[in-house]
Amino acid sequence: MNSPVNEEVQALMEAAHDRAAKALGLTCTGPLAWGFLGVTLGRRAGDRWLRVSRTAKRHAGRKAGEGIVGASELVPDGVPRPHLYAVHDWTDGEWAFESEVLDYLTQPIVSPDRADIDHDPGLPDEWWADLRQALALLAEAEGVKATVRDGWIERAFPQFLGIPAPAKVERVTGHGDLHWGNLTAAPLCLLDWERWGRVPFGYDAGLLHANSLLVPDVAARIRKEFAPILDTPAGRIGELAALAEMLQAVARGWYPDLAPRLVARAETLTGVRPPVPVHSEVSA
Repeated sequence: MNSPVNEEVQALMEAAHDRAAKALGLTCTGPLAWGFLGVTLGRRAGDRWLRVSRTAKRHAGRKAGEGIVGASELVPDGVPRPHLYAVHDWTDGEWAFESEVLDYLTQPIVSPDRADIDHDPGLPDEWWADLRQALALLAEAEGVKATVRDGWIERAFPQFLGIPAPAKVERVTGHGDLHWGNLTAAPLCLLDWERWGRVPFGYDAGLLHANSLLVPDVAARIRKEFAPILDTPAGRIGELAALAEMLQAVARGWYPDLAPRLVARAETLTGVRPPVPVHSEVSA
């Protein structure tokens, strides 16, 4: 989806990927697939996909019930996602590395190069029905991690939306990173389970809607498909949490094209124009 930041990061991650492949007995071929800022690197290995990620050594160790391993244990089989076959983790110097062996998917990612979309992907009715069903099944699963924490909401609503934080946030289990770069075209598959957990009700649908605002027809389709969620007081709070998170990214220099639409949508929901700058440079 992205390229590494520099040659040092590229060399580090390619060596880590080679190490994981050797440890897991895999032969990888085909192009490298870089994640955000070179933090992850994936590559095909036959009918499998090897994904390697890095974090600071102080964060080493997978937490029970969280991330992709937790999802493989707790998320119902009816939620379409790549199957997890094996993991291999280690530390080296200042870094901790985690690797997973997953299904190699043949269907394309809806938006492989960005989280939002600038054109209608033309998804069939069956795809939308499958997405609704997947999120409904997921909502009933046991979630461990609190994604989009209450403390962040208390700070972010006044800072990025210009309104007080809600007194109560209703939560369900959700994906936590539902954007177009984490969804495949038909057949539907949900990718990247690092943030899944207990999210504000309406957050997943709200985040996908926010990432669709450059394409009004798709945004309208999401509001229609998820009206029973978004058109409720609790769902409105969840959507506002998603918008606050996106506007925080805007303040850091991301989503310059999407920014005015995010501001307008937030103002539509609250009647208050968000105080966040619409354009700024990416901070170092």
